[in-house]
Amino acid sequence: MVLNDLLFAFGLTVFAGLATGIGSSLAFFTRKTNTKALSVALGFSAGVMIYVSMIEIFVKAKNSLVNVLGNTGGSWATVGAFFGGIITIALIDRFVPSAENPHEMRKIEELNDANISESNLDQRKLIRMGTLTALAIAIHNFPEGLATFTAALKEPSIGIAIAIAIAIHNIPEGIAVSMPVFYATGDKKKAFVLSFLSGLAEPLGSVVGYLILFRFFNDLVFGVLFAFVAGIMVFISLDELLPTAREYGEAHLSIYGLIAGMMVMAVSLLLLT
Repeated sequence: MVLNDLLFAFGLTVFAGLATGIGSSLAFFTRKTNTKALSVALGFSAGVMIYVSMIEIFVKAKNSLVNVLGNTGGSWATVGAFFGGIITIALIDRFVPSAENPHEMRKIEELNDANISESNLDQRKLIRMGTLTALAIAIHNFPEGLATFTAALKEPSIGIAIAIAIAIHNIPEGIAVSMPVFYATGDKKKAFVLSFLSGLAEPLGSVVGYLILFRFFNDLVFGVLFAFVAGIMVFISLDELLPTAREYGEAHLSIYGLIAGMMVMAVSLLLLT
């Protein structure tokens, strides 16, 4: 495996992960959430993820596994890995408490209006809230990093598309993380740093995945990982991106963004063939 390919894939995960810092910056340097822009962006991100997962990644995963396991075995393995990815990310999401879950929708206005002091909440509860929030986004970003890294190694063009989609998805996530951390500490700088650093879980996920699997990278491993990645992407889109866009109050715009994302991804793939 060429070093440049590894560095490229790793760089994409860093780019996607650190987009949480953009969300944190928006939370502290703007006074109002642009709900229309966020709805379109989240819908666009979902459209890219769903289209590339079902049309490109799933198909390539099946082709790789069929070559190794035969038509019947490869088809079953692809479906199993796909739903395995969905179940894995669903369990991660399920066991993160909703109060600390970075995918719970927040608005910048909440941060600007917040005025929480030690007299309102016990200091230990404040610290716990901040710690759990930072941990929550790190846990969520870990498999996303592995997904981006794996896709970029197999198909660089797909890796770029996924990295951009995840980066868009991480911007409002950064906003969501900054606010509870600020509530916990009363320190904007600390909230920014913690949410920014939590995005590093994405490149960490790529490194850990590579260290565990690099000796076994072959058609079988790539096929399973690709199908697994497709499941993760579809779940993130349906469970996080589109519902969050609707909660921001711009449901129709999110669907327009979804369609636009699918169209852009479709044209991009056609131009690259």
